[in-house]
Amino acid sequence: MTNDYPRFPNDCKSLLCKYLTPELFETLKDKKTRYGFTLRQAINSGVINPDSSIGVYAGDEESYELFAPLFDPIIEEYHGFTKGQKHLSDMNPEHLKAPNPDPEGNYILSTRIRVGRNLHCFPLGPNIARRERLIAECMISDALKALEGDLAGEYYPLLGMSKEVQQQLIEDHFLFKEGDRFLEAAGLNRDWPEGRGIYHNRDKTFLVWVNEEDQLRIISMQPGGDIEAVFARLSRAVAALEKQLTFAFDEHLGYITSCPTNLGTAMRASVHIRLPKLARDMERFKAITDRHHLQIRGIHGEHSESEGGIYDISNRRRLGITEVEAVQEMHDGVVELIEAEASL
Repeated sequence: MTNDYPRFPNDCKSLLCKYLTPELFETLKDKKTRYGFTLRQAINSGVINPDSSIGVYAGDEESYELFAPLFDPIIEEYHGFTKGQKHLSDMNPEHLKAPNPDPEGNYILSTRIRVGRNLHCFPLGPNIARRERLIAECMISDALKALEGDLAGEYYPLLGMSKEVQQQLIEDHFLFKEGDRFLEAAGLNRDWPEGRGIYHNRDKTFLVWVNEEDQLRIISMQPGGDIEAVFARLSRAVAALEKQLTFAFDEHLGYITSCPTNLGTAMRASVHIRLPKLARDMERFKAITDRHHLQIRGIHGEHSESEGGIYDISNRRRLGITEVEAVQEMHDGVVELIEAEASL
């Protein structure tokens, strides 16, 4: 890509293709954030991968202001959230009404709720320098090592990780691999695996990915459908980490993330659930998930297929609703999915 407007294929359907006009490109192409992030870096992933659904990444908090003429319409279309609206956060487990929808364990295999977080006054992953990434890792691992009670555990840096630890983390489905082609083109794989790591507690119900797509991916999970317990653990962990780390937050966009799809709550609340009968009536399946703003994914996450009628069901909405509301939507949708499966 030169100084000129990038050429997209005719069948490009990304939001980048939709909103980046030649005129807008001219207006923004010479602007730089104080961390030196440019429009070309922001759009590189979507230019190299025209099959992206979004196609843009932010390099720092300022990217969302400086390149707002491009980011704002993308955010508005994806989240249905307009300039001037305020994002409110609520992680109080007492506000959640989500009794286990499957106490007998016939449908839900596991529950997992995660949030992304990034450190205030640091560039985001696509733009962070090696030294800054190492400083961030050091700050985060120190904060993690101070966790107590059921959250206490061990931090494992990816660099120099022993084969035994690596194998165990793969078997536990904890180990994140070098990012995919979209993250590669966004600049998120630089200096791999240095400055990255994984923390988990002794029970393996709480883990944190350090310096993957976001500086922290904070994850609470356990077998079965006790959604309230999973959310309460996550809420305690985030509160404990907030005592030592300052996370990037904006009153309009919520928690700042490198990918605009994660803005707001930066939350993905999901269950792995067995629905073999309902899977044969995809129209009814989709009608229920659409009603509750849920996403259907295959067993191995995004772009994967279902196996044995098992699906990954998660909240689609992240910005403009609270964390409690996001988990509530997921719970209520799962209740309806189980009722539909049981009736067939």
